[in-house]
Amino acid sequence: MRYLPHGLIGLLLAVVFSAAMSSSASELNALASTTTVDIYKRSIKPKANDYHYVSASKWFTAGWAVFGMLFASIANQAENLIQFVNIVGSIFYGTILGIFLSAFYLKYLKSNAIFIAGIVAEAVIVYCYFFTEIAFLLYNIIGCLVVVVLGFVIQYVENQFIKKASR
Repeated sequence: MRYLPHGLIGLLLAVVFSAAMSSSASELNALASTTTVDIYKRSIKPKANDYHYVSASKWFTAGWAVFGMLFASIANQAENLIQFVNIVGSIFYGTILGIFLSAFYLKYLKSNAIFIAGIVAEAVIVYCYFFTEIAFLLYNIIGCLVVVVLGFVIQYVENQFIKKASR
């Protein structure tokens, strides 16, 4: 800051702020368009006109911006940002890993069994977070194992129920 000319310092700061705003705008645009097209248009209001979807996308952009600010405010209260991000990630990543492993490698397991197992696994992880002293990095292993094992149990029970119903 002391060795650069004043005009160049201002230009450098403008470039840094522009890069930060560009990244934030890209993130918000991707979240809003994914929410609008993949969730809202497909499941909630499939037969609206394009003007409605543009308007909805603007509202989703504002909603994601508020969510991002709330998340940043909560993260600001944490002692260590890296640990906070790892804790939040560990709450969800194990369950997601179990779902992906089941989808790619365990063809015996069907969608209903994995959906129920994923919800139960997430409940188990939230319980572990609030009521036990288990290290948060182990949540990944626990979530994955609960999804896969419970998926097998639920699928077996479902198959037995289908066999009895077809007799």
